[in-house]
Order: sequence, then structure tokens, then C-alpha cells
Amino acid sequence: MAGIDFLRTMQAGQLPGPPISSAIDFDLDEVELGRVVFSLTPGEEHYNPIGSVHGGIFATVLDSAAGCAVQSTLPQGMAYTSLDLTVKFLRRITVETGTVRAVGTVVNKSRQTALAQAQLIDAKDRLVAHATSSCLLFPVPPPQG
Repeated sequence: MAGIDFLRTMQAGQLPGPPISSAIDFDLDEVELGRVVFSLTPGEEHYNPIGSVHGGIFATVLDSAAGCAVQSTLPQGMAYTSLDLTVKFLRRITVETGTVRAVGTVVNKSRQTALAQAQLIDAKDRLVAHATSSCLLFPVPPPQG
């Protein structure tokens, strides 16, 4: 199916989410063409040794938002993989921060690559982190047999 249909089917619970979403406990909240929103309510299980959410948690949610924004634009038979991810951490996140939203959008898409960005926004609508991601687009080989 097309990327946007796949994401909407997953969002509706008709397909299981990826294992990473249960390991970190974040949700796919919105899916539009070229835009997705994930949310995460931070818990102490996300903390690093200094008492705030680990940067890898930020990066995982931002990578998911940027990548899925690209996926939402792909036709049936096409897939993507991240080539890079650049993250800028602007604020710390703790349990007191409340739910954060990762808003991913496609900046540019060509035949073979796409550039996406994602912004992590806290409950007070402050920018917490920003990421950009380059993605390689490729056709999925048909199943054999």
C-alpha cells in the first residue's frame, strides 16, 4: 500500500506498531501527506544518569517523525532509509516537562532522495530539539514465490 495508507492503518491499530514504539512508549498521533506527529510522555525509564531524558530518546522520536513524514509521501512499492540524522538539543526534558510532540515534515523530495525535518515541542509549545534527516528512496523488490 502507499506510505500514507500504511501509516494510517498502523495509527488506527489495524497493523502493529514497530517494536521501538513499545520499547520507548511513544505514539503516532497524526498522519497527513508530508507531515506526521508523534507524542511521548517522558518517564524516569527514559532518564540518563544525570536525571533528564537521554538524548537518544530525543533522537529516536525525531528520526521517526522525519522518516515517517517522508514515508507518507511514497507510493506503493517504494521505501526509504535514513542516510543521516542531525539533532540539535535546545532544552532538557524531565517528567515535569509533560508530553512532548515530534512534528515531522518533508522539506524537499526528489526521485531518489528526500530531506525532512522534525521539531520536538513541549507542553508549553517551546522548541525542545530540532532534527534534519536525509533519506534514500528505493523501490521494494516484489516478493518471490
